[in-house]
Amino acid sequence: MPEALNLTVSLRGTREVREDCQIFRLTGLLDAFSEPTFRKVLSGCIETGPKHIILVLSQIDFVDSSGLGALVQLVKQAQNQNGTVQIVTNARVTQTVKLVRLEKFLSLQPSVEEALENIQSAS
Repeated sequence: MPEALNLTVSLRGTREVREDCQIFRLTGLLDAFSEPTFRKVLSGCIETGPKHIILVLSQIDFVDSSGLGALVQLVKQAQNQNGTVQIVTNARVTQTVKLVRLEKFLSLQPSVEEALENIQSAS
């Protein structure tokens, strides 16, 4: 059962814990305003929960450089704990990530199912 995350007015989301991963479904804006809270909440979840993370950003309307920086930091944090981050995107988020050539590093996936498969093959 997904639990609501306490984020910001412009960024909302839920967290679902499965046996070997956490799935975060986010909606709204991942920008300079929401980034500090986003980073703090997800960083805490990475430390306490399963080490594999799936970020579902398919309902995100906008990502700026602060949001991209937060995503990079979360990937590094998960990797330091032998985990992975898979990011499910929409066309707008994918375009933003590709502009800065981070699509491989951020492990963009077309669906939650494919992200789950990647986690299982990595384990």
